[in-house]
Amino acid sequence: MKSLRLLAVAFAALLAACSPGQKEDAAATGGSQPQRTVIRFATDWRAQAEHGGFYQALASGEYARRGLDVQIVQGGPGVNVPQLLASGAVEMGMGSNSFIVMNLAQEGVPVKAVAAYMQKDPQVLIAHPDPAVNSIADLKGRPILLSDASVTAFWVWLKAKYGFTDDQVRKYTFNSAPFLADKRVVQQGYVTSEPYTIEKAAGLKPKVFLLADEGYPGYATMVLAPDSLIAKNPDAVRAFVEASAKGWNDYLNGDASAADALIRKDNPEMTQDVLDQARAKLKSYRIVAGDENLPTGAMTDARWQAFFDVASSQGVYPKSLDPKRAYTLQFLPK
Repeated sequence: MKSLRLLAVAFAALLAACSPGQKEDAAATGGSQPQRTVIRFATDWRAQAEHGGFYQALASGEYARRGLDVQIVQGGPGVNVPQLLASGAVEMGMGSNSFIVMNLAQEGVPVKAVAAYMQKDPQVLIAHPDPAVNSIADLKGRPILLSDASVTAFWVWLKAKYGFTDDQVRKYTFNSAPFLADKRVVQQGYVTSEPYTIEKAAGLKPKVFLLADEGYPGYATMVLAPDSLIAKNPDAVRAFVEASAKGWNDYLNGDASAADALIRKDNPEMTQDVLDQARAKLKSYRIVAGDENLPTGAMTDARWQAFFDVASSQGVYPKSLDPKRAYTLQFLPK
């Protein structure tokens, strides 16, 4: 948590040094064309279908039509979105999961989630095609490959719900070779990514368990905005939220070719077959739509409270923390 405390200090210094919204387009246009508000938006990983709605909104002009000049800043290994926000390097950023957002609230960092574009966190556990494994509960006692971030995130929920223990944890380095080498090993992944790459590389169809369909209450792919931007330019925040929602709807249900072209431009290692299958899974698993037919990007007090109750019951957060410090619903459709 030390790094988050440093972020809180950095934010305070940044706000003292410059006025909110300083990154808006300040250059004179010299004509009647209205200036657009510059929003540099940092993603949490290299460009992929899991960011497709944002690229769709950019490619189709949804941001521009709402007075925004959006620049997507691609993430990757070692990229820390909260630190980019704290330094003023970007105006808005992506929150990968609910733990990241709540951690910021706990440390008093002045940032809030303003929308959640994945109603279901796409996190999965992946197992070999073993007849003895038919549910997440059957994975108790097996070695599970987890990243450091996952140990402090959804692993908390798995321990609380299924009685998993820390001696099951093995280091995951985003390489599936250890999983493929041992049929008892389980690994983390995204439903839209690793199951497909494993099947393609090894010719085996793994068993896949989507945590969200087993009751995991976290959101994913949230948009984070500093309190300073929310206070100074709420119209820009609302415009970004609305345009992104339109982008996600169009990416999943319309012609995604222009967005995919931008994704492949930012990330030349991405291939069209990976994009196509990921987009199909985002739809079939209702990752963006959810099961409650809420508007795209929706969040609710009840859902955040359910997440907080699980995490605080495991000692991750003090019960005195108000979860509403982590988010605001003011930019979402009523």
